[in-house]
Amino acid sequence: MSVAVGVVLALLVGVFGTATGMDRDRAFYPIIMIVIAFYYVLFAVMSGSNQSLWLDAMIAGLFIAAAVVGFKRSLWIVVAALAGHGILDSFHGAVVSNPGVPPWWSGFCIGYDVAAAAYLARRLKSGSIRAVA
Repeated sequence: MSVAVGVVLALLVGVFGTATGMDRDRAFYPIIMIVIAFYYVLFAVMSGSNQSLWLDAMIAGLFIAAAVVGFKRSLWIVVAALAGHGILDSFHGAVVSNPGVPPWWSGFCIGYDVAAAAYLARRLKSGSIRAVA
């Protein structure tokens, strides 16, 4: 169920961005990637775990860097970062022991990240938005 909710929410955000014209701004999807990257950091702060905080902050830094490079060079990098974050969600718990992560989060985030990557890829392929500046 959490995967389905993530997929539906990602599609709603994507359609909202398209319908309002907000996703014509190249920063729309990179900003979404940056927000997504910070959720595990937020969970670490909420749990009070310094070890989780530092590990998740380093991981978030990689995805934030990908979002910035994708913004400057090609939104296809953002597609890869979103999909990559979805893959990370499938094994995050084995890499970082973060007690603040809700039990349903992994499924939700996998659904959201992969659906958001697919939505952006579809927009780029259709030529509705440009991949490069």
